[in-house]
Amino acid sequence: MQWILVLTLAFDLATIKSEPNLEKRSELALTNANAALDLAREAYTKGDLDRTETNLNEVLDSVDLAYQSLSDTGKDPRKDRFFKQAELKTRALLRRLEGLGQTMSAADRGIVEKVKDEVSEIHDNLLTGIMSKKKK
Repeated sequence: MQWILVLTLAFDLATIKSEPNLEKRSELALTNANAALDLAREAYTKGDLDRTETNLNEVLDSVDLAYQSLSDTGKDPRKDRFFKQAELKTRALLRRLEGLGQTMSAADRGIVEKVKDEVSEIHDNLLTGIMSKKKK
Protein backbone atom coordinates (compact mmCIF):
# COMPACT_ATOMS: atom_id res chain seq x y z
CA MET A 1 0.00 0.00 0.00
CA GLN A 2 3.05 2.26 0.13
CA TRP A 3 2.74 2.99 -3.62
CA ILE A 4 -0.83 4.20 -3.10
CA LEU A 5 0.37 6.80 -0.61
CA VAL A 6 3.04 7.96 -3.04
CA LEU A 7 0.47 8.12 -5.85
CA THR A 8 -1.90 10.14 -3.69
CA LEU A 9 0.80 12.57 -2.68
CA ALA A 10 1.79 12.99 -6.31
CA PHE A 11 -1.79 13.82 -7.32
CA ASP A 12 -3.20 16.11 -4.67
CA LEU A 13 -6.18 18.19 -5.79
CA ALA A 14 -4.34 21.53 -5.62
CA THR A 15 -1.76 20.26 -8.10
CA ILE A 16 -4.45 18.76 -10.30
CA LYS A 17 -6.42 22.04 -10.36
CA SER A 18 -3.35 23.82 -11.71
CA GLU A 19 -3.24 21.53 -14.79
CA PRO A 20 -4.05 23.79 -17.76
CA ASN A 21 -5.27 20.99 -20.06
CA LEU A 22 -8.86 20.38 -18.94
CA GLU A 23 -9.06 16.83 -20.32
CA LYS A 24 -5.81 15.84 -18.61
CA ARG A 25 -7.06 17.53 -15.42
CA SER A 26 -10.15 15.34 -15.58
CA GLU A 27 -8.07 12.17 -16.01
CA LEU A 28 -5.77 13.11 -13.13
CA ALA A 29 -8.75 13.87 -10.88
CA LEU A 30 -10.28 10.46 -11.59
CA THR A 31 -6.95 8.77 -10.88
CA ASN A 32 -6.84 10.68 -7.60
CA ALA A 33 -10.39 9.52 -6.81
CA ASN A 34 -9.35 5.89 -7.21
CA ALA A 35 -6.29 6.37 -5.00
CA ALA A 36 -8.40 8.12 -2.35
CA LEU A 37 -10.88 5.25 -2.42
CA ASP A 38 -8.03 2.79 -1.84
CA LEU A 39 -6.94 4.86 1.14
CA ALA A 40 -10.51 5.04 2.46
CA ARG A 41 -10.81 1.25 2.32
CA GLU A 42 -7.46 0.86 4.07
CA ALA A 43 -8.43 3.38 6.77
CA TYR A 44 -11.75 1.63 7.39
CA THR A 45 -9.97 -1.71 7.69
CA LYS A 46 -7.76 -0.16 10.38
CA GLY A 47 -10.80 1.25 12.17
CA ASP A 48 -10.05 4.92 11.46
CA LEU A 49 -13.50 6.26 10.59
CA ASP A 50 -12.38 9.91 10.47
CA ARG A 51 -9.68 9.17 7.89
CA THR A 52 -12.15 7.00 5.97
CA GLU A 53 -14.58 9.90 5.74
CA THR A 54 -11.83 12.35 4.76
CA ASN A 55 -10.69 10.07 1.94
CA LEU A 56 -14.26 9.51 0.75
CA ASN A 57 -14.73 13.28 0.60
CA GLU A 58 -11.55 13.42 -1.49
CA VAL A 59 -13.16 10.89 -3.86
CA LEU A 60 -16.19 13.13 -4.23
CA ASP A 61 -14.15 16.31 -4.67
CA SER A 62 -12.03 14.59 -7.32
CA VAL A 63 -15.04 13.35 -9.29
CA ASP A 64 -16.60 16.83 -9.07
CA LEU A 65 -13.39 18.36 -10.41
CA ALA A 66 -13.22 15.83 -13.25
CA TYR A 67 -16.80 16.53 -14.32
CA GLN A 68 -16.43 20.29 -14.02
CA SER A 69 -13.20 20.21 -16.04
CA LEU A 70 -14.87 18.29 -18.85
CA SER A 71 -17.87 20.63 -18.78
CA ASP A 72 -15.53 23.62 -19.00
CA THR A 73 -14.02 22.31 -22.25
CA GLY A 74 -17.23 23.27 -24.05
CA LYS A 75 -16.90 20.17 -26.23
CA ASP A 76 -19.78 17.97 -27.33
CA PRO A 77 -19.90 14.96 -24.96
CA ARG A 78 -21.10 12.76 -27.83
CA LYS A 79 -17.96 13.44 -29.86
CA ASP A 80 -15.26 13.70 -27.19
CA ARG A 81 -13.62 10.49 -25.98
CA PHE A 82 -12.74 11.99 -22.61
CA PHE A 83 -16.43 12.11 -21.64
CA LYS A 84 -16.79 8.39 -22.39
CA GLN A 85 -13.63 7.61 -20.44
CA ALA A 86 -14.93 9.61 -17.48
CA GLU A 87 -18.26 7.78 -17.69
CA LEU A 88 -16.51 4.40 -17.60
CA LYS A 89 -14.24 5.43 -14.72
CA THR A 90 -17.10 6.83 -12.64
CA ARG A 91 -19.07 3.63 -13.25
CA ALA A 92 -16.10 1.62 -11.95
CA LEU A 93 -15.85 3.96 -8.96
CA LEU A 94 -19.54 3.36 -8.21
CA ARG A 95 -18.97 -0.40 -8.19
CA ARG A 96 -16.00 0.04 -5.86
CA LEU A 97 -18.00 2.34 -3.56
CA GLU A 98 -20.77 -0.26 -3.47
CA GLY A 99 -18.22 -2.91 -2.51
CA LEU A 100 -16.82 -0.72 0.25
CA GLY A 101 -20.32 -0.06 1.56
CA GLN A 102 -20.99 -3.80 1.74
CA THR A 103 -17.92 -4.33 3.91
CA MET A 104 -18.95 -1.56 6.33
CA SER A 105 -21.19 -1.97 9.31
CA ALA A 106 -24.72 -0.64 8.96
CA ALA A 107 -23.91 2.21 11.35
CA ASP A 108 -20.96 3.38 9.23
CA ARG A 109 -22.51 2.86 5.80
CA GLY A 110 -24.08 6.34 5.64
CA ILE A 111 -20.79 8.07 4.85
CA VAL A 112 -20.19 5.95 1.76
CA GLU A 113 -23.84 6.17 0.65
CA LYS A 114 -23.68 9.98 0.53
CA VAL A 115 -20.59 9.88 -1.68
CA LYS A 116 -22.03 7.09 -3.83
CA ASP A 117 -25.24 9.07 -4.44
CA GLU A 118 -23.36 12.17 -5.58
CA VAL A 119 -20.94 10.21 -7.79
CA SER A 120 -23.96 8.43 -9.27
CA GLU A 121 -25.54 11.77 -10.13
CA ILE A 122 -22.36 12.89 -11.91
CA HIS A 123 -22.19 9.55 -13.73
CA ASP A 124 -25.79 9.99 -14.86
CA ASN A 125 -25.01 13.50 -16.13
CA LEU A 126 -22.06 12.16 -18.12
CA LEU A 127 -24.16 9.37 -19.57
CA THR A 128 -27.00 11.73 -20.46
CA GLY A 129 -24.57 14.03 -22.26
CA ILE A 130 -23.08 11.15 -24.23
CA MET A 131 -26.42 9.59 -25.14
CA SER A 132 -28.48 12.72 -25.82
CA LYS A 133 -29.62 13.64 -29.29
CA LYS A 134 -28.07 16.56 -31.08
CA LYS A 135 -29.83 19.84 -30.33
CA LYS A 136 -31.41 21.53 -33.34
